[in-house]
Amino acid sequence: MKKTWSRWAEDIWYKDAFLGILLLPFAYIFSDIVRIRRYLYRRGILKSLTLPVPVIVVGNITVGGTGKTPLIIWLAELLKNAGYKPGIISRGYGGQSETWPQIVNENSDVSKVGDEALLIAKQTRLPLVVGPSRVESAKKLLTKFDCTVVLSDDGLQHYKLNRDIEIAVVDGERRFGNGYCLPAGPLREPISRLSSVDFIVVNGNKYGDNEFSMQLVGDTAINLSTGEIKPLQEFRGIECHALAGIGNPERFFKLLESNGLICTTHSFPDHYQFQRSDIEFGDDKPVLMTEKDAVKCTHFAGQHHWYLPVKAVPEPAFGQQLLDLLRQKT
Repeated sequence: MKKTWSRWAEDIWYKDAFLGILLLPFAYIFSDIVRIRRYLYRRGILKSLTLPVPVIVVGNITVGGTGKTPLIIWLAELLKNAGYKPGIISRGYGGQSETWPQIVNENSDVSKVGDEALLIAKQTRLPLVVGPSRVESAKKLLTKFDCTVVLSDDGLQHYKLNRDIEIAVVDGERRFGNGYCLPAGPLREPISRLSSVDFIVVNGNKYGDNEFSMQLVGDTAINLSTGEIKPLQEFRGIECHALAGIGNPERFFKLLESNGLICTTHSFPDHYQFQRSDIEFGDDKPVLMTEKDAVKCTHFAGQHHWYLPVKAVPEPAFGQQLLDLLRQKT
């Protein structure tokens, strides 16, 4: 495992309660700053931009991956099928472009725009603009493209951009860790923030009546070199390698295990910039990875490298209620 400071932090947030308690004074300061900042935006002291089209923000209140990207892709399809013209904005995390914002399409350089953005572009083929400022990205999106609704990938805490609908995604396995704000815990905002969002979508099994469940499903593997598609079941009984550079690698490994695969696992930091040596393990065993990681490995992958595409499947009531609320906003 490639152990980084973020992995050490996650051990504290999700496993070692004692060390988290030692950091509580800093967490109280952080949460106070968060509350004050949000209050200033609500009162109009800090200014926000209102777009001429509805904005749907999909984010989370914890650090790390929760499954936002597959949900964004699912929402884009839902909105298209409902007659809307969605456009997407994102941070472009990990992208090293010298100028922002950047328009992204399926042929963009992943090193410039980031892995999640390129994955969304490949899957949706919709207008997509990335950059550190959601406001500037949204302005460019609406200037360059004919969009009737904006999907913001992450940005729940980016209050400079007003939003009409807020969707918070929760990791159903890890939930909120020790329940503390940064740096003592994984929370970007207190758990009470969830009481003000429009929808809570849980990646996994939901806990309460105010939540909607979402499952990530995938039963095929695609070869990075040849494009061959294989049922995941064909890898059963074969020793494999599995690698993941995502927010919660264990979720991917458990998905493979639940399908009967026997894998030696290799965890990398989220948004890790893979090199050829990172995905070669000195043998010819199949190597399985996430689609998010695959977009960074395509150019140097061999015929033993495969990725597993997954799709978000929220419970049916979520999509209908979202569309009903959106119609009320337009």
